[in-house]
Amino acid sequence: MRPALLHHVHQLSDDDLPAYVYDLPGLREHARAIRAALPRRVELLYAAKANSDPHLLHALAEHIDGFEVASGGEIRHIRSLLPDAPIAFGGPGKTPAELIQALDAGAERLHIESEHELRTLTTLLGDRTADVLLRVNVPVAVRSVALAMGGRPSPFGLDPSQLDRCRHIIAADGRIRLHGLHAHLASGLDARAHLALVDQVMGWADRWAHQRGITLTEVNIGGGMDVDYADSRRVFDWPAFGIGLRRTLERHPDLTLRIEPGRSVTAYCGWYITQVLDIKFSRGEAFAVLRGGTHHLRTPAAKRHNQPFEVVPDDSWHQPWTRPEARGEPVTLVGQLCTPKDVLARRAMVNRLRVGDRIAFAMAGAYAWNISHQEFLMHPHPTFHHVDVPDAPVEDAHAFQTA
Repeated sequence: MRPALLHHVHQLSDDDLPAYVYDLPGLREHARAIRAALPRRVELLYAAKANSDPHLLHALAEHIDGFEVASGGEIRHIRSLLPDAPIAFGGPGKTPAELIQALDAGAERLHIESEHELRTLTTLLGDRTADVLLRVNVPVAVRSVALAMGGRPSPFGLDPSQLDRCRHIIAADGRIRLHGLHAHLASGLDARAHLALVDQVMGWADRWAHQRGITLTEVNIGGGMDVDYADSRRVFDWPAFGIGLRRTLERHPDLTLRIEPGRSVTAYCGWYITQVLDIKFSRGEAFAVLRGGTHHLRTPAAKRHNQPFEVVPDDSWHQPWTRPEARGEPVTLVGQLCTPKDVLARRAMVNRLRVGDRIAFAMAGAYAWNISHQEFLMHPHPTFHHVDVPDAPVEDAHAFQTA
């Protein structure tokens, strides 16, 4: 944790906890590096579902080409914050009301998931036009991934056998412009695996287009860049990915590629700060009970991993009894929920952990608060803090501001 963030953590009162602390300079630097690694003909959209915090969206806006949204609520949210930002509307199960909302919002692209969805769109257009990509479940092998959305039977995208019928519907309508294909097939891929999948997708797409006399001008390869919660220093290799995409584009001089990362953009900018309420021992194992829990930070339960953390010692202790602690041993960090599944980290080694110390869970900037079961047991919600200054000497108190 960089000094400016650590300083802010020390300034939080107990009543502020649990708290989400977002590192906006760090986010901007990371987004800038991603953009710099990508070729010019790769458009970078941020998947707003990963974290739609307004401060994060504003920080990202200057470094990306637009936002991928997946609901009417996300359309409203983005439009209220960034009225002119390009948006692409994707996801299965779009309602007619949401399609109308996307049209009214001037969505730059609609990602069509089925023939039925396309036919529904034709009944809603009126005198408007729509620019679409056909999302296809490309018949390629997808193995050993965290999440597979395609390459096997799936509710996501069109079966390839439906593509020609959709092309005929579009050609007959005249108000719909087909720009190309969308093929988000998997998540949790490192750069090498992602590029290998891109090669498979583009090989299939080239054969499909050649057989129909079509020149592909746009392919959206989705997101799915891996985030390693076991080693926060190992970040997706954006420079290698950019080099690989540049080679793909050299073979396709008329093609624009689009990508839609979410987790890999914002995961690193967020911290979930909480406090040790109790330390207890059960049959020889140590447990630290923390404020909050997985109803605030769902990620470790959803992905079944240990959330990385730092101990922030608090040396104040004003009680007449001995301060409970664990020292040099594995500790399981749990929350306040009445369920054994409320685990943030299991049997994690600590040098010293005491009641009253604070825990700063790293990599909490994506699929964390926004996917949590926030009202379960009706505990107070966390507070939110946005540190928008670079590192500075901690004695310069005026350098630290939060939004």
